[in-house]
Amino acid sequence: MPCRIAVLISGSGSNLQALMDRVEDGTIPGRIVRVISNKADAYGLTRAQEAGIDTLVIDHKAYDSREAFDAALIAAIDADEADLVCLAGFMRVLTGGFVRHYVGRLINVHPSLLPAFPGLKVQQKAIDAGVRFSGCTVHFVEEEVDAGPIIAQAVVPILPDDDASALAGRILKQEHRIYPLAVKLFAEGRLSTRNRTVLVDGQPWEPETALVNPPLPAPLTSAPRRRAGP
Repeated sequence: MPCRIAVLISGSGSNLQALMDRVEDGTIPGRIVRVISNKADAYGLTRAQEAGIDTLVIDHKAYDSREAFDAALIAAIDADEADLVCLAGFMRVLTGGFVRHYVGRLINVHPSLLPAFPGLKVQQKAIDAGVRFSGCTVHFVEEEVDAGPIIAQAVVPILPDDDASALAGRILKQEHRIYPLAVKLFAEGRLSTRNRTVLVDGQPWEPETALVNPPLPAPLTSAPRRRAGP
């Protein structure tokens, strides 16, 4: 059975488009059964409608509490029998009850290398901190905001003349690569979690992979030689 995917959005839906494209070309073995937005004017709804995908608006302002709003979301998602719920620019903090209801099948993409720089305005935070690299993270969602076992990350260098907008644009391109990858791996049943580490096909990541800035000088680019004898 193809994986049934629900996507939650609040805005333009560029990550939604990346997911739709990879479903359309067969990369993701699944189907987006519905796109739900808390904003009626979200352009992502238009993207979905033009692709023939069912959409639904659930306006958070029509509910007296976060719990009531999340209950309406749960009812809609469960009615579609979704196997996976993807947050794609969904600008609402979800309640613990919602997160627990979909534990292990609720994922999010965030424009930083978590656990560094959770929350909002993360590109400017990274620039202000003087870090060499930023990037993006796809992770299983936990009750703490922007936390949970990491499925995939992509690294983006921070250039000397970067502003938040330029950095955000380069990070977004990588989001469009790793979010479909994470959904593909989930849909294929290839993800497992061991001690909060997400494994693909039960295997850890390559141990020698590294990115270094500034570049290492020649004597440090290889492992040190061991001295013979005692």
